[in-house]
Amino acid sequence: MAVRVVVGAQWGDEGKGKLVDILSKDVDIVARYQGGANAGHTIEIGDQKYVLHLIPSGIFHEHCTSVIGNGVVIDPVALLEEMRFLESQGIAIKGRLKISHNAHLIMPYHKLLDSLVEKGQTPIGTTGRGIGPAYYDKAARVGIRIVDLLDHDILESRIRRNIEDKNQIISKIYDAEELDVDKIIEEYKHFDELIDGYVTDTAHYLNQAIREGKDILCEGSQGALLDIDHGTYPYVTSSSPISGGATIGLGIAPTVISSVIGVMKAYTTRVGLGPYPTELEDEVGEHLLTRGHEYGSTTGRRRRCGWFDAVAMRYSVMLNGISSCGMTKLDVLSGLEEIKVCVAYEYDGKRTDHFQTNLRTLDRMQPVYESFPGWEEDLTAMTSYAQLPANARAYITAVEEMIGARVACVSVGPKRAQVLFPGDVPAW
Repeated sequence: MAVRVVVGAQWGDEGKGKLVDILSKDVDIVARYQGGANAGHTIEIGDQKYVLHLIPSGIFHEHCTSVIGNGVVIDPVALLEEMRFLESQGIAIKGRLKISHNAHLIMPYHKLLDSLVEKGQTPIGTTGRGIGPAYYDKAARVGIRIVDLLDHDILESRIRRNIEDKNQIISKIYDAEELDVDKIIEEYKHFDELIDGYVTDTAHYLNQAIREGKDILCEGSQGALLDIDHGTYPYVTSSSPISGGATIGLGIAPTVISSVIGVMKAYTTRVGLGPYPTELEDEVGEHLLTRGHEYGSTTGRRRRCGWFDAVAMRYSVMLNGISSCGMTKLDVLSGLEEIKVCVAYEYDGKRTDHFQTNLRTLDRMQPVYESFPGWEEDLTAMTSYAQLPANARAYITAVEEMIGARVACVSVGPKRAQVLFPGDVPAW
């Protein structure tokens, strides 16, 4: 039995979906533990590209059960679209998808308020999917959960009460059109009919699976540096993507987790606002953007690109208890004569290797770089780790030493076959 957690170790968009898809062939259950439809996990199988926002990446393996845990906030529109799309592609989900009865629902007023707030004077750079407002209501104890769908009288009373309050904010503060409460009630009653067969006490299901010795993979969304407690607040997500979030978001004990796998790019990217010490706004940054196709899979927004930040990554390794990593997009670095890694920061003339989450301090940090020779070879056609250029392997080794975690696999392209392992048997 193994319970492993896969976390994004940077600012999100590291390629977690692909790695989870690959690992899923050897596990019984993949369970998503936080976030919502603001996530975008991209998997390429053959000539087909799939982008999942809510359903775990393990759904592509017939033997694997996919679980949406209680820590996820669920947008019915996004979930149903995803379910229909997968079924249209011949991927069976009945009996293979389980949705926590304790998961909170994203309501139309969450998405509307998210967009209205983001248009205000202090935007954060959210996806506008209603994630933050849904978690806000959850913390305020006025959220609506999947279990509330089962009793239509309770559902209706809670929706009416919430919309009465939200409409006051929508109309009087933002001068926007109020929502139609009756229409929303009917929509969510219909949603209940469509997902009733998938709703489960997933905490009980997962703990029973653990007792039976099943192998479980816990899948997070976003990245550790966007964690609401440990990230660059307030430019963070509204939940805990770090490995500790898996215990809360799934209802499993921390003592059952056997290992944590971090996913990191061979460089760094960030979407939206917030400090970013190694950001490049030059031709190298343009190279990373263009060669890496760095546009958000959920929003299509252009990602900010920069050199690998070993200071931030060491912080992530510490927070998550990462013992091994998957490095993605190594192929994007091909063609660069020189590759840099941020090994420390300078602040007011002093050098530090301590990652700061205080915005005013982190904004003033200047990266201290160590340079490595690049390589010209195209890595995308390589089928074994040994084929990688010597300079590429030296770069990987240097990163391992800097962050204090082993690189257990390297991705050199978007497809399943483009993942290379240093040894015959991956050691996670």
